Amino acid sequence: MAQCVQSVQELIPDSFVPCVAALCSEEAERLTRLNHLSFAELLKPFSRLTSEVHMRDPNNQLHIIKNLKIAVSNIITQPPQPGAIRKLLNDVVSGSQPAEGLVANVITAGDYDLNISDRSVKASVPWYSNWKDMLMELQESSLYTATTPWFESYRETFLQSMPASDHEFLNHYLACMLVASSSEAEPVEQFSKLSQEQHQIQHNSDYSYPKWFIPNTLKYYVLLHDVSSGDEQRAESIYEEMKQKYGTQGCYLLKINSRTSNRASDEQIPDPWSQYLQKNSIQNQESYEDGPGTITSNKNSDNNLLSLDGLDNEVKDGLPNNFRAHPLQLDSSSDPSNSIDGPDHVKSTSLLHETKKANTGIIHGACLTLTDHDRIRQFIQEFTFRGLLPHIEKTIRQLNDQLISRKGLSRSLFSATKKWFSGSKVPEKGINELKNTSGLLYPPEAPELQIRKMADLCFLVQHYDLAYSCYHTAKKDFLNDQAMLYAAGALEMAAVSAFLHPGAPRPYPAHYMDTAIQTYRDICKNMVLAERCVLLSAEILKSQSKYSEAAALLIRLTSENTWKGMDSDLRSALLLEQAAHCFINMKSPMVRKYAFHMILAGHRFSKAGQKKHALRCYCQAMQVYKGKGWSLAEDHINFTIGRQSYTLRQLDNAVSAFRHILINESKQSAAQQGSFLREYLYVYKNVSQLSPDGPLPQLPLPYINSSATRVFFGHDRRPADGEKQAATHISLDQEYDYESSQQWRELEEQVVALVNKGVIPSNFHPTQYCLNSYSDNSRFPLAVVEEPITVEMAFRNPLKVPLLLTDLSLLWKFQPKDFSGKNNEVKELVISKPEMIGAEVISEFLINSEESKVARLKLFPHHIGELHILGVVYNLGTIQGSTTIDGIGALPGCHAGNHCLSMTVRGRQDLEIQGPRLNNTKEEKTSIKYGPDRRLDPIITEEMPLLEVFFIHFPTGLLCGEIRKAYVEFVNVSKCPLTGLKVVSKRPEFFTFGGNTAVLTPLSPSASENCSAYKTVVTDSTSVCAALTSSASSVDFGIGTGSQPEVIPVPLPDTVLLPGASVQLPMWLRGPDEEGVHEINFLFYYESVKRQPKIRHRILRHTAVVCTSRSLNVRATACRSNSLEDEEGRGGNMLVFVDVENVNTSEAGVKEFHIVQVSSSSKHWKLQKSVNLSENKDAKLASREKGKFCFKAVRCKEKEAATQSSEKYTFADIIFGNEQIISSASPCADFFYRSLSFELKKPPAQPSVQTEKQSVEDAVRLIQKCSEVDLNIVVLWKAYVVEDSKQLILEGQHHVILRAIGKEAFSYPQKQEPPEMELLKFFRPENTTVSSRPSVEQLSNLIKASLHYPESFNHPFHQKSLCLVPVTLLLSNCSKADVDVIVDLRHKTTSPEALEIHGSFTWLGQTQYKLQLKSEEIHTLQLKACFVHTGVYNLGTPRVFAKLSDQDTVFETSQQNSMPALIIINNV
Repeated sequence: MAQCVQSVQELIPDSFVPCVAALCSEEAERLTRLNHLSFAELLKPFSRLTSEVHMRDPNNQLHIIKNLKIAVSNIITQPPQPGAIRKLLNDVVSGSQPAEGLVANVITAGDYDLNISDRSVKASVPWYSNWKDMLMELQESSLYTATTPWFESYRETFLQSMPASDHEFLNHYLACMLVASSSEAEPVEQFSKLSQEQHQIQHNSDYSYPKWFIPNTLKYYVLLHDVSSGDEQRAESIYEEMKQKYGTQGCYLLKINSRTSNRASDEQIPDPWSQYLQKNSIQNQESYEDGPGTITSNKNSDNNLLSLDGLDNEVKDGLPNNFRAHPLQLDSSSDPSNSIDGPDHVKSTSLLHETKKANTGIIHGACLTLTDHDRIRQFIQEFTFRGLLPHIEKTIRQLNDQLISRKGLSRSLFSATKKWFSGSKVPEKGINELKNTSGLLYPPEAPELQIRKMADLCFLVQHYDLAYSCYHTAKKDFLNDQAMLYAAGALEMAAVSAFLHPGAPRPYPAHYMDTAIQTYRDICKNMVLAERCVLLSAEILKSQSKYSEAAALLIRLTSENTWKGMDSDLRSALLLEQAAHCFINMKSPMVRKYAFHMILAGHRFSKAGQKKHALRCYCQAMQVYKGKGWSLAEDHINFTIGRQSYTLRQLDNAVSAFRHILINESKQSAAQQGSFLREYLYVYKNVSQLSPDGPLPQLPLPYINSSATRVFFGHDRRPADGEKQAATHISLDQEYDYESSQQWRELEEQVVALVNKGVIPSNFHPTQYCLNSYSDNSRFPLAVVEEPITVEMAFRNPLKVPLLLTDLSLLWKFQPKDFSGKNNEVKELVISKPEMIGAEVISEFLINSEESKVARLKLFPHHIGELHILGVVYNLGTIQGSTTIDGIGALPGCHAGNHCLSMTVRGRQDLEIQGPRLNNTKEEKTSIKYGPDRRLDPIITEEMPLLEVFFIHFPTGLLCGEIRKAYVEFVNVSKCPLTGLKVVSKRPEFFTFGGNTAVLTPLSPSASENCSAYKTVVTDSTSVCAALTSSASSVDFGIGTGSQPEVIPVPLPDTVLLPGASVQLPMWLRGPDEEGVHEINFLFYYESVKRQPKIRHRILRHTAVVCTSRSLNVRATACRSNSLEDEEGRGGNMLVFVDVENVNTSEAGVKEFHIVQVSSSSKHWKLQKSVNLSENKDAKLASREKGKFCFKAVRCKEKEAATQSSEKYTFADIIFGNEQIISSASPCADFFYRSLSFELKKPPAQPSVQTEKQSVEDAVRLIQKCSEVDLNIVVLWKAYVVEDSKQLILEGQHHVILRAIGKEAFSYPQKQEPPEMELLKFFRPENTTVSSRPSVEQLSNLIKASLHYPESFNHPFHQKSLCLVPVTLLLSNCSKADVDVIVDLRHKTTSPEALEIHGSFTWLGQTQYKLQLKSEEIHTLQLKACFVHTGVYNLGTPRVFAKLSDQDTVFETSQQNSMPALIIINNV
């Protein structure tokens, strides 16, 4: 139980005190009334004796009585009505509330505080799952300061208001004070009248109440004298007369009212009465007919609460209530105010009743001085010493004598004869029924009752030892007689006496109490007495630290069906609360049991109409249940707290309690959640009506995931319009992808660097149109005036009922500013002015049960300045009559704007986004700090141009290498001109706007007929197989030296696009060489003509998705031609072999490919003619066919090469049709240059090796140069496609870049073979320097050797046996350096196999020649071969060694001829 102010050793003696009646004359009552007090009330503060009292027990032993208190009360002849007692107890409990913010009423246990008294809803004590530590700390803590004053007031009032009963005498009157005034005409006569009246009340059978202890009651005569107005001499003389008549022991002169009441304000006299009069007593129920003391309700009481409960019926209709049968339903029928029977008092003028003064303005005892206080105190002492105690002592002796005389008889004989001879005692029921009734009723003079009387008297004067033995004796007699009510009473008091005995020779017999309680409850059906037993026994057990037994005892008396009626609820509530306190005061506190019983107590308080106490109990229990995951329990508690707070008009508390139910992940059913939500909305509505102009409240639903908020700056993308397709740009529908955002960033950096002469400015930040949780939000984003800002919020509905948000819009504040720096004044903050910022409103936004849904809201800034988006504002409501909405269409008849709304409240939710955690400095790493997130605080800047790009006839599918012509339209939709338009892409080889030459040459007529993308010229058929040459500079096509091929300026006319203007430009596309799906990113960059301080440029993105399918594979090789002479008779011819294979799978519907032209492009070489073996001129390739072409390539003329700049390329076209495609014009040359620059960007393939000398590297470089060519082949083709029974002609081109002689080159990228795995080496290799050596292939190309001889030679062997044939050996130096050459004519081997191969012939003359060839020199050697037989011989036996003149022999190697030189020798 909770801590009490009194110990149990003080409580019980104070609860059972000698009772004294007071009977006053009207005049005497008038004198006390001057102090606003009745006579009994006047004595109350002084009723406890200040000193010890002595008396003698029957054995003549001296017995000391400490702290004796007497109870004086006016005689009331009607027993109190149960209804009045109920009302009184109810008022006492409701009037005693915990003081607000009492810090003392807290159980402190280490870190935990269990707030026992604070009744506010904010039970925010942190109660962690750490039960064990918590309990240990509770156990060790000595600060059990929890008190429950309402329970103590209840207990005190309950014990005081117990009606006197016949089976016990503790509250029967022992004496009666007869009070008259000295100012009366005949005071002594008045005393006689009062004495007769008392006698009549006690002995007349008309009066069954009040009860008197013994027939000869002590009468004590008191003469009241008013000092301020009465005659003191007369009073003294009357007192003398009284002493003569009643004896000095039996009367007293009490002088009061030493000052007049109008002097009351002069000095401040203490008021000891107020504390007693605050506590109601049972006689208070009647108000006075005279005087200002009429009863009004106590200011602290719950009368305001009761009047509030009058609202119950309206509340029930108003609260959308699904809880009619809820156990916590507070119905008006159980309201205490309705079921209290008014007490029916006798309105007798002689009986003036006490009353409680609650009018705080009244001063009690206004006419009394401190001397008067002492006189009253002295009077009580005199009365007790001289009157009451001698009377009690005498009575005990008399009763004891009777008892002893009775004990002299044989006990058994006595009990046997008693049944026959005591005729005065009549059993009410038959003997066989006695056991299950309360048993016999004894007449007042029955001997058993005399023992009980003696026991009670001893108990009242604290003689507990004697009292116990008497009770024990009486108990046996009563049990023998089956008088169960009497027996229970004796058991009860015997147990209390045993406990209170100071020596405590025997332990407290708790089983006596248990038997008594059971008897009262089950047999006698007297719950009031049972309750008294429980209250006393629980206090005793508690004092012995037997909290578990005390709790069990308290709980036993609280079952709902034990008692019917409302008083049972109040009792049960108080007892359950005390049981809860027992659990928490145990050695190892049971915190959960405490919480559970507090809930039960709160429930019963609620049924008893004690709303404040109910609320307090639930709040205290909530401290334990909170945050444990017991969500259903939490919901129940919160719901009840909300309901009770609402009834008590604590609306804020009600709102926060209902809010808790909604925001935690609820496990309730949909119907229950709907009910909670409606209740919440209803309460909220009431709160908001109290302060309609106040700030908007924060709403708990729906959840907003603030970090998922995305902000988009700009207009929505236009949909595709027929063949027109708008640039994809960026939108909220696109998912964030880190890789692609990095690619866009790199593209933007490239173009910005180019614009700023190769350097990225230090203040450059990539443009961000869409801000989300992945973007860099540390800076204030920039928005442009008159361009919308879209905020996307992620809502989630945690409930199983749909939520309907109406009139949803953004909440913002705006600060107009001028960023141009002219005037720096800051204008005032603007909130919600539509002329500054326009806001979009969504009229209805439905979120189904447990659905996540995004809402997009726009703002339209009309002024420059700083904007702060604070949150959203909306009406929250639900849909009437729809518990579940699974999908679309589950709401019949509820169209947009047609939702049947039940109730809505207007509120807001703030968007608060936590920035990223900082992790740079040491301080940031060791502490938890977060950076800013400014995505909701854009700066509105001045107008900027706005570009829109449309693609017309843009293909989605292409063949690899296919060329297609499309158009791009650029539109300036703003009010500012734009300039500096550029496009940047990682795949510049995919598209071109045409070079500078594109506009100059008009298209040929046939090209326009066929809608060809190429520029063509009709040729005559005579010039077949010869090459047509032209030249072009790469600078014309934007591929100059040092330029970035990815950044392409868009050729706008006049380089400016005016507001509202649009330009269409042609754009050629070429399908990438790899098949598959390609995403190609274009970034358009543009600037304003007028420089802006905040935004320098703007960008527009477009991602094109193109699917390519296979077409042709082209591979080419170049090899040296053996013939040395060209037109000028100089060396330097090559043969170029081109293989073309049709690898198209016929999915694309391609019938066949025609190779229409092969062109070359190079700075040094050109194709001269086609060396076609077959006469078939038409080059068609059906599916899976392969074609082989051979071309002769020659060097460009020296003078041509000299006049041309280093960037001039020579184009040569070999045509297989009747139309020449001009390969040096757009778009053929564009794509050629793009692919070339793409190739050149690749890193060189040869490995870098450490070398000893720089000169060695130079030599190697020279040797390598010999085998290098830079010849580029362009194969142009047409494909015939049948689509929808129409024939289309597609055209395209493939490029092959030849780098070296003899090395095969491909038009399509080769798959890299993964390198083979090597074993790990665990030692460091020796650092050997490997000198770089050119490969055998490269060295073999240093010198070109060819033999000139007759193919057949006739010789008459019969005339001359030796045949001599002259042979010329031509040596040509292919390099730019001097070369030493050694020619060795000796046969390598003399084995028979070798002889067979070479035939047996011999070179005549010198066998070895040493020569030096200058740069690109041609040298001839005249040799002679000697044959002895006819036959076919291979002359290719000379071995040629070559080395650079200024180098060692390391590079020496044999020059092998490419093909055998065969000669036929004939005999003639």
